[in-house]
Order: sequence, then structure tokens, then C-alpha cells
Amino acid sequence: MSTAVRPRRKSSWTPSQIVLTLLGAAVSVVFLAPFAWGLFTSLKSETEAVEVPPHWLPKHWTGQAWKALFDTGNITDWFVNSLVVSVCVTSVVVLVSALAGYGFARTEFRGKGLLMGVVMSGLMVSPAVLGVPLFTTVQQMGMVDTYWGMILPQCAPAAMVYILYKFFQGIPHELEEAAFIDGAGRWRVFFTIVLPLSRPSLAAVGIFTFIASWNNFLWPYMVTNNPDLMTMPNGIATVMNSYGIQWAQLMAGGLMAGLPLIVVFVFFQRQIVAGVAHTGLAGQ
Repeated sequence: MSTAVRPRRKSSWTPSQIVLTLLGAAVSVVFLAPFAWGLFTSLKSETEAVEVPPHWLPKHWTGQAWKALFDTGNITDWFVNSLVVSVCVTSVVVLVSALAGYGFARTEFRGKGLLMGVVMSGLMVSPAVLGVPLFTTVQQMGMVDTYWGMILPQCAPAAMVYILYKFFQGIPHELEEAAFIDGAGRWRVFFTIVLPLSRPSLAAVGIFTFIASWNNFLWPYMVTNNPDLMTMPNGIATVMNSYGIQWAQLMAGGLMAGLPLIVVFVFFQRQIVAGVAHTGLAGQ
């Protein structure tokens, strides 16, 4: 005689789960509040955007700021420039960091420790300190007001080399030794074994580099005077007139500049989390 299986009742929430859920909701509200404020402000008129005391919801909903941004600003060119620079910087950084990290992790050569120390010293130097010597170098090479002048100085991040270096150290040597026994060379091992295993960390490095390059304001501002080469952060900074900053247009431009980053995070959040997790475990 078969006994009927009673369905399990869903366990009620424990106090700790309730507290953590409320805490997560509160943190989410704190992070989402600036986006909501920017969106509501962009849908106000310029007069209403500077009213004191401020209010969240517009009294009169209008898309005037968005229309003015597209009419007066060259926002399409800014977007394309940011996209070109960020994609090129990301591609070069991923390739160079992977090669450098693998070289440090798997090869032995004279002066390796000294060279590794030079690379790591880049973690202690602020990019702002290097602004003047980098600009002088770019100017002497004739790359001011060019895409290459914006791209190349951003392509040597010591942090990304270190991240991939630590990850490559965690890959078992036996995998590569088996390939060497089968007749594979160093380059074939790197491209067919090491890189496929490194996809999570490579994705994380690529995403972090893209975000940093897209948000970079200082270097493109220093190296370009041509309005046609402005990136999104630099172009948005010009949204002002003789009466001061146009806050509604500024909020609209800021939201448009942040939209690609939000899309990147939404579609690649798995890779970001997996990359950080694998990178953290690689050194253990």
C-alpha cells in the first residue's frame, strides 16, 4: 500500500532573512534615488529645475531638455567618439594584459622580479600625476586631437596585468604540460587552453576597462581641443551658457551617458561576478 507524499510547506521567513531583505531594499533605494532624481529633473523645464525648495516630481512634464540636448549639442558624435575610444582601449588592454600576465606567471627570465616591480609600481601612481608627462609625449608624437592620442595612454593598466597574472598562477601546470607532450607550442597552449579557461577573468577585465574608459573625463579633456572629437563626459560638461549650467539638459545628458554602462552591467553581470570570484580564488 503506497503512502501519499504530503507536499512540503514553504518555510516562513526567519527574522534574519527579513532584516537582510529590508536592508537590501534600503540600500537599493539609496543607489536608485540619484537616477530617479536625474530622470525627473530632465523632464522639468530649466526654470523649474532650479526652483528652491526643490521637489521630486515635475509640476509640468516636458521633454524640452532632451530636445534641446539633441538640437544644440553634438551628442551623436560624442556618443560615437566614446564608443570608438572605449572599445579600442578595451581590446588593447585585454590583449596586452593577458600576454603580460601569462608571461609573468609562466616564464622565467632575467630581471623578471625587477620588471614585475616596475609594473606593480603603476598601482601606486595616480593617473593625474602622469597627465603632464603623458601630454608632452603625445604632443611630441603629433597625436594631439587624434583618436590615438586618447586611446594609447589608457592602454597600460598595471591593475589588469596583476589580476590576470594572479589568475594564470592558479591554472594547473599539468594542463599545459600535457599539451607540450602532445607537441603543442607555447602560443598554441596560450590560445587554445589558457585563454578559454580565463574567460570569466578576461570578461571582468574587459568590462571594468570599458567602464573606466567610458567615464574618463580628464585625459580626453587634456588631449583634445577639437569639438568633433569630444567624448560624452567632455561634451556634457559644455552644456552651459552665459546664465550658468542648464541643469535639466545636464541631467538628460548624464542619463544618456550612463545608459550604455547600465546595459553592459545588466547583460554581463554574471561575467562580472564570476570574474571577480575566480580572480579572488586564483591566488589562494
